[in-house]
Amino acid sequence: MVNAPAADLVVHALRKPETLAGWSPAQWDLLVRQARSAGLLARVGERLNRLGLADAVPPAPAAHLLSALTVAAAQHTEVRREIAFVQHALRDEPGPLVLLKGAAYLMAGLPPAAGRVFSDTDVLVPKARLGAVEAALMMHGWATTHHTPYDQRYYREWMHELPPLVHLRRQTALDVHHGISPLTARIRTDSAQLLRAAMPIPGQPGLAMLSPPDMVLHSMLHLLVNDELSHALRDLSDLDLLLRHFGAEAAFWPRIVERAREGGLGRVLHYGLRFVVRVFETPMPADTTRACASCAPAAATAALMDALWRRALVPPHHSVVGAGHRVALFMLYVRAHWLRMPTGLLLRHLVVKAMRRREPDSNPQTQR
Repeated sequence: MVNAPAADLVVHALRKPETLAGWSPAQWDLLVRQARSAGLLARVGERLNRLGLADAVPPAPAAHLLSALTVAAAQHTEVRREIAFVQHALRDEPGPLVLLKGAAYLMAGLPPAAGRVFSDTDVLVPKARLGAVEAALMMHGWATTHHTPYDQRYYREWMHELPPLVHLRRQTALDVHHGISPLTARIRTDSAQLLRAAMPIPGQPGLAMLSPPDMVLHSMLHLLVNDELSHALRDLSDLDLLLRHFGAEAAFWPRIVERAREGGLGRVLHYGLRFVVRVFETPMPADTTRACASCAPAAATAALMDALWRRALVPPHHSVVGAGHRVALFMLYVRAHWLRMPTGLLLRHLVVKAMRRREPDSNPQTQR
C-alpha cells in the first residue's frame, strides 16, 4: 500500500495523482468523500484521465469519479448556453462581454476549467452601464433576488455587484459585477483599468476576459477576502493552475508584481503566493518572492494568518477539520467583512445578520 497523508487526501491526489494506484479501498473511499465536499472530485477524475491513470482506479471510486465528471460536463454545457443568452440580451451594449472567474476559465479553455463545477456565471460591466445592463437582462427574463430593502441597499450602495439575478424560466444564476472589490472596501481596485486591460477570448467573438495578471489577482482577492470559505481549497487549486499556466511565460511574473503595486494589492499577492506555494508547491521565481517580501505583514500577524488559513484551506469534511477549524473560519469571516466595510457599517451589518439568524423563517441561502 502506498502511504498517503492521514488527513487531507485531496491535495495529495492533485499533487501526486500517480501514487493513487496503490491506495487501499478505505483511502479511496475517504478521498471521494473529501473531494466531493471540496468541489474537487471531478478535478481529481480529470487529472487521472489526462495522465492515463483512469484504468488503475478501482470500480467503486471510478463510478463516483465518472459521475462527478458527467455533472461537470453538463454544467459546462449549461454555462456556455447561459453565456450565449447573456450575450444576446446585451447585444446592444458597447464592447465585448467580460467574463470573470469560472466562466472565463471555461470559455478561454484555461486549465482551471477542467473538472470545475459551477454555481453561477459572473460578468463584469462598466458601472456607468449598470442600469442599462440590468434593464436589458430583466427584459429577457432575469429577476433580482434578495428582495428586502436592506439587502437591496447592501448590494446597490456598498457592494461591487448587483443582487444576484436568477432567470425565471431556466433558474440559472447570474452575478453582474461592476468591480472586483466592494465600494466600501479597505482594498480598492480600479474597475475602469481592469476593463481597459481586458483581452478578447480567442475564438469567442464578443467575449473578453481579464488580463492574466488581473485574472490571477482577482482569483486571490476572491479567495482571501471571501466570507464564505466552503470552496476555499478549490479556489486555491484554481490559483495554482492559473499560476502554472501563465507563469510559464517569464514576463508574467514582473507584470503581476507591477499590477499588484498599481492596484494596491501587494498584500493580497503576498498571501496568495505564500499559501498556494505551501499547499500545492506551485513553482515560483525567487525574484517574485523577494519582490513580495516588502508587502509581508508583521511577524505576529503573519503567524496568525498562517494558522487561520492552514485550518481553512482544507476540504470541509469531518475527517480533515481539526481543533480550531470553526474558530478559524469565524475569524476569517469577521476579517473578510472588516476588509469590506468601515467599522460602523460592519457592526450594523453583523447585527442585522445576527437578528436574521434568530428568525425561524430566515433563509441563509438567500440573505446576506
